[in-house]
Amino acid sequence: MSSERATIMRHAGTLMLGQLAVMAFSVTDTLVAGHFADTALAALAVASATYVTVHISLMGMLQALLPVWAELQGAQRHAEVGRSVRQALYLCACTSAIGMWALLCPDPLLNWTQVPLDLQSDVRGYLTIVAFGLPASLLFRLYSTLNQSLGKPKLVTWVQVGALVVKVPLSIVLVLGIPGVLPALGLAGCAWATLAVMLMMMALALWLLCTQDFYRPYLIWAPMEKPDVAILLRFIRLGLPSGLAIGVEVTSFTLMSLFIARLGVVATASHQIVSNMTAVLYMMPLSLAIASSSRVSYWIGAGHTDKARHALRTGLGLILILSVSLAALMGGQREAITHIYTQSIEVAELAATLLLWLMVYHVADAVQVFTVFTLRCYGITVLPLITYTVLLWGLGLAGGYAVAYGTGFHTGVLSWLVPQSPIAFWQTGSLALYVTVAVLLPVLWRAAYRQTQPTHAARA
Repeated sequence: MSSERATIMRHAGTLMLGQLAVMAFSVTDTLVAGHFADTALAALAVASATYVTVHISLMGMLQALLPVWAELQGAQRHAEVGRSVRQALYLCACTSAIGMWALLCPDPLLNWTQVPLDLQSDVRGYLTIVAFGLPASLLFRLYSTLNQSLGKPKLVTWVQVGALVVKVPLSIVLVLGIPGVLPALGLAGCAWATLAVMLMMMALALWLLCTQDFYRPYLIWAPMEKPDVAILLRFIRLGLPSGLAIGVEVTSFTLMSLFIARLGVVATASHQIVSNMTAVLYMMPLSLAIASSSRVSYWIGAGHTDKARHALRTGLGLILILSVSLAALMGGQREAITHIYTQSIEVAELAATLLLWLMVYHVADAVQVFTVFTLRCYGITVLPLITYTVLLWGLGLAGGYAVAYGTGFHTGVLSWLVPQSPIAFWQTGSLALYVTVAVLLPVLWRAAYRQTQPTHAARA
């Protein structure tokens, strides 16, 4: 039984190293933009929130294919894995086209959320540049999901770490410039550096698929078949609710940045620091959720539901221990963290207060992402979408907006809420996540202990 824990932790550890490398892209941009100008940091908060909203929502459709390929692997149907991957390329092409259109035409979103006009020009410039890297990023996500489903994430991690080595100096040089050699590009420098590493990661993934013996049994490079409507519809039935659910989850978080922008530069910059830390902390539960769902689906495909249940229990236990530990560690170092990001005393003070709420937020966030990922192993994708929509958008985002910009939230049972402040969004967001866990975790447990047959591999 301890071997299952070791397998999950080894898989998750490898994934987390790669995910942290990718998150370091954002950390680097935040640090460099913060030292360039507070206005650049505020514009980055809006631009990155918009990009992440689009990118991760579409990425979620591709990530949702992990249980399909993991079950096929567990059933030892290797050639079918390759055929399924080739069919997924059609889905990737469609998501890329949708994403590029959204990034190149952000005005409706920026105007609806009332982003200040003095920030909008920089935001548009950033989004225009990174839009052309979106197809490469989604293709790399497809490659990453394949490796995760096969239990071989190391190649992905090495590519991500290598990309970080390129990203850090490139962002510094392009944003801040070199006196007498290269002009400072400001926020646009972050975008150009991001585009460069996206293209590099895709190129390395294609090279690895061509050269590594590990992929040969899967016949990845067999001739491309015509679109199989039946397979693509199955992908959509699994991926669309999952992608939409992730979209709701992400927008409930990223739209906070757009709404908070109305509170001014200090509020926006402070929120950007804390949202950056949130994303870094999120890599731990995300990695454990991916690793655990891969193992659960593998054992379901192999016909061992008892081992699938053990993998589920093991993953949840690890999530709880590590999320509480990380939240406590971050809370104890919150002042030191804020001074790394900014030289502004006002920004640092507000960010330190927000980090206290992040401690509460992170534990529920960790459990809910594990729950949603493992629910996909049992074919349950619509309920998380409904739950997210009602709770994360309703109670969390709309509730935060009502508190931040409303009145009457300083007396009685609502006296703990803080109006006219970004703190309001973190308070209602935390509450929404805990209610989400209370709704979905019992559903996962019932599904796991009723499941007797494979859910995806037999149909893919």
